[in-house]
Amino acid sequence: MVSRNRLLLSEAMVTKSHTTLDLDRELLESAATALGTTRTTDTVHAALREVVARRRRRYLAERDFSELDRLLPSLRAPRAGELDEPRNSD
Repeated sequence: MVSRNRLLLSEAMVTKSHTTLDLDRELLESAATALGTTRTTDTVHAALREVVARRRRRYLAERDFSELDRLLPSLRAPRAGELDEPRNSD
C-alpha cells in the first residue's frame, strides 16, 4: 500500500513533504502575479519549476551543437524494435 505522503501520478512517484517557510509576502504576491498563481503552494511550485527550466535552458544554450548536422542521421535512425511497432498517426 502506498503511504499517504506518496501519490502515483502518470507512472512517476512524487513525494510530498510539509515544510514551514517564512516568506516575504510582497515577494510572494509579486511572484504569484508573474506566474499566474493564486495559492502559496502553487506559487512556490511554479517558481521552483521556473528555476529548473531556466537552468536547463542555460545548459542547452552553452552546449556545442557544431557537429549536430553530422550526428542527425544516426539520431533519426530507427532503434531496435521500432520497425516492428506501428506508429500512431494521431
